[in-house]
Amino acid sequence: MYTIALRILNDQDEAHDALQESFIQVFRDIQDFRGESTLGAWIKTITVRSALKKLKSLNRTPTGNDTNIPDSEPVVWPAWINSNDLEKAILSLPDAYRVIFLLLEVEGYTHKETALMLDIPVGTSKIRLFRARQLLRKRLTDYGKDYE
Repeated sequence: MYTIALRILNDQDEAHDALQESFIQVFRDIQDFRGESTLGAWIKTITVRSALKKLKSLNRTPTGNDTNIPDSEPVVWPAWINSNDLEKAILSLPDAYRVIFLLLEVEGYTHKETALMLDIPVGTSKIRLFRARQLLRKRLTDYGKDYE
């Protein structure tokens, strides 16, 4: 859970705070757990929402005009991409794009699950993932790795 909060907030102290807040909420709301998902998934959702709430309170949420962009195929990163360069590129993404990329590509959530967690339309989730991938390609190229 800490890793998710850290990836969203990109700050260890803030991630610890968000994790602590999420565990307080879990203990406070455990009686509301309906069993529609696994307990772990429920706790993960609370952690993501807690981290996002903290991110908003830090006023680091980017603005942008999300227009309709068609769904794209998953990106398969070539083996020659250095994992440090990829991590650096992911961490440099704007918060909204980084969160979407991490939830969909790293954590394996669907667009529907991600949209529910973030309280955004599914289309916005798709658009932000598309833009995150575009930015990652550009950043990796900036690091001297031509990717097409």
